[in-house]
Amino acid sequence: MKALSTGVTCVNVATVSAVLFGMAAGGLHTWIALLCLMLGLAAGAVAWFQTCEAESATAAVASGIAGSPRRSYRCTWFWLVAACFAFFAFRSFCWLLFADGNQLKVQSPNNLGDLSLHIAYIKSFANGVGIWPENPIHVFSRLRYPAGTDIFNALLLLGGLDLTRGLIWAGLLGSLATFYALYRWGGVFTVAGFLFNGGLTGFQFFESLKLIDYQDKAVAWKSLPISMLVTQRGLLYALPVGLLLLYHWRARYFVSVPNENNSRGTQAPPTLPFWVELTLYATMPLFHMHTFMALSIVAAFFFLIGDRVMRKQLAILVGLALLPASFFVWSITDHFQARSLLAWQPGWVQTTGDFASPFLKFWLWNFGFFLPLVLALIGLCIWQARRSNNWFRAQPALAFTTPAAVIFLFACLVKTAPWEWDNIKLIIWAYLMVLPFLWSDLIARWQTPVRVAVCIALFTSGFVSLFGSLAENQTGHGIADRAELDGVGSAVRKLPVEARFAAYPTYNHPLLLNGRKVVLGYPGHLWTQGFDYAPVEKKLNALMQGAPDWREQARSLGVRYLFWGREEKANYATSRHPWELEAPLIATGGWGAIYDLEVPRLAPPAVGQ
Repeated sequence: MKALSTGVTCVNVATVSAVLFGMAAGGLHTWIALLCLMLGLAAGAVAWFQTCEAESATAAVASGIAGSPRRSYRCTWFWLVAACFAFFAFRSFCWLLFADGNQLKVQSPNNLGDLSLHIAYIKSFANGVGIWPENPIHVFSRLRYPAGTDIFNALLLLGGLDLTRGLIWAGLLGSLATFYALYRWGGVFTVAGFLFNGGLTGFQFFESLKLIDYQDKAVAWKSLPISMLVTQRGLLYALPVGLLLLYHWRARYFVSVPNENNSRGTQAPPTLPFWVELTLYATMPLFHMHTFMALSIVAAFFFLIGDRVMRKQLAILVGLALLPASFFVWSITDHFQARSLLAWQPGWVQTTGDFASPFLKFWLWNFGFFLPLVLALIGLCIWQARRSNNWFRAQPALAFTTPAAVIFLFACLVKTAPWEWDNIKLIIWAYLMVLPFLWSDLIARWQTPVRVAVCIALFTSGFVSLFGSLAENQTGHGIADRAELDGVGSAVRKLPVEARFAAYPTYNHPLLLNGRKVVLGYPGHLWTQGFDYAPVEKKLNALMQGAPDWREQARSLGVRYLFWGREEKANYATSRHPWELEAPLIATGGWGAIYDLEVPRLAPPAVGQ
């Protein structure tokens, strides 16, 4: 795990340093970016020398190392699954953002809004806005998003790596780290489980013979690589880090190392140095809040079941993490002003919109044979624990399956975001925690034909949907006109980075793609961040339509500049646009025009003067 520990520590230290130096200096600059990247590299080098390899008996069984004596057979499945993962990663991230003539495109339609928002954040940080910044998509708040991975990409951009290459390399290296972490956590079965998750819907392929993503529309348990890893950039960091911490805790707390004085064995030496474990856990809210929640539930459960030594170690970890974790939660929630999103929502999305369906149909259609197998695993673990009179320390499967069940039930009963589907960010952790033990303690003990049949039942739907999605999106989907984007970028480069623009709210506005702040961004993004944006939208409409009090509306919204371009002309067609006569035009081109609303327009000199 040395390479994984080194890589994630490098990203972590560079990003956290950028936040701290950015706060002190009023924003990021090139020298800060280079300094932070060097600090990250130095911390990664220290982590390399201090990280230990801990391949325990339990980890070996879970990863398949002790599962089969036929090494060639095992390697065959490893390389087949690795090839599928590599194909997904290269297809998804090498064409994550690319130019096609005058169009800037994304490969996945799921990324149209998500990647546009991430580009806005990256460019905003790279432009040098104050940290923690004002929200670029809402006028009356600070940024309400765990933007750690975007801050890291901003460092790369300031360090000289252009935006597209930075996004591609972050995606490819994050995918590699995820693959390695999945394999070390649970072996080939767990990698396949992540890559080919699904229920029963993909079996429609054998009826239609069409290779498409059957889990795309009305299915809640979507393809995790397509719907999560590609679109949720925080998971490129959070998945390998979370799996690394789970691996570390399993090796340290649930495997005994025999010695001559104690036949039962002693606690295994730690895989990670304590400072790496602490920094990765304590700063997780900066990168992915749901992962922090899942890891905290696991740590709390281990504290409850642990012995005195285990409880002391976990108490020190959580106690020292409390202050920095609270600081990052305070930052990403607009100083705790973001309203609580927790609400009772039994059934996850079983009764929501297109996902709604009867109880049995919903759970079987989405998860197929997975849930019955997990119930069988839990029953087996409880039976074995009762026989051995040791419920958890000698039963790693039960020790990890129990908090996984708690996380799953919590996600299925309590809404943690405005969009109920976002609870999948918790469910994914319950799923990944169970997979290694589902194989080692249950499926691996069956005869080969039964194991093959179970794997086919579990992974066929996800396999079809994954490659169906990759096959469908061959030409890409446009998000910007390159000439328009460059023209707007040149026009706003000389304007203050903290200035806010009045513009039409859309996900791919050229102002946002250049890292500039607008009154309102895309309504879908505002809703998922918990904003009640209707009052602001009403004022913005009055301003853009040129209402008699348009100047008062502009002042109340804190608007310095008004942008009038393609989207504005199409969506405010009835506007009186009085600013053309009353405000100075400071930039214009084929992309549109920008007006300064704070400077009155000078009257032309009288004739004869």
